[in-house]
Amino acid sequence: MNALHEELKSYGFTVLGFPCNIFGKQEPGNNDEILPGIKHVRPGKGFVPTFPLFELGDVNGDQEQPVYTFLKSSCPPVGDDLGPASERLFWEPLKLSDIKWNFEKFLVGPDGKPVRRWLSRVEVSVVRRFITDYLRRLPAQRDLINPLLES
Repeated sequence: MNALHEELKSYGFTVLGFPCNIFGKQEPGNNDEILPGIKHVRPGKGFVPTFPLFELGDVNGDQEQPVYTFLKSSCPPVGDDLGPASERLFWEPLKLSDIKWNFEKFLVGPDGKPVRRWLSRVEVSVVRRFITDYLRRLPAQRDLINPLLES
């Protein structure tokens, strides 16, 4: 996501990260521990996100952040089910529209309206292709992004 953010930020695009601990309890720290955990543990090796990270919060269930209530109500669910829930999903109630796993992605247009949603396992190259096509269709970006797409 760093590469995507860096490549497209001059076109008005930005990646936003929302840490969450409801998928397998993979983000158990508090807000002060998130960046050091990313840098030294997962993915580690000195990785530092170049995009903004928000505070730790829920993306599903009774405690979900309002931004995710909005995103999920604006984009159809992706995937058919949540898979086996025992001991890896930590929220209630479970809904078909829920975020299925870490790194599920949403594209929000410059007007604030959600455009597309992808499962976490979708390759970033697929997401990039869609985003660049989308940006090309925006009148204000068309002439700026065409050279990028030709490379």
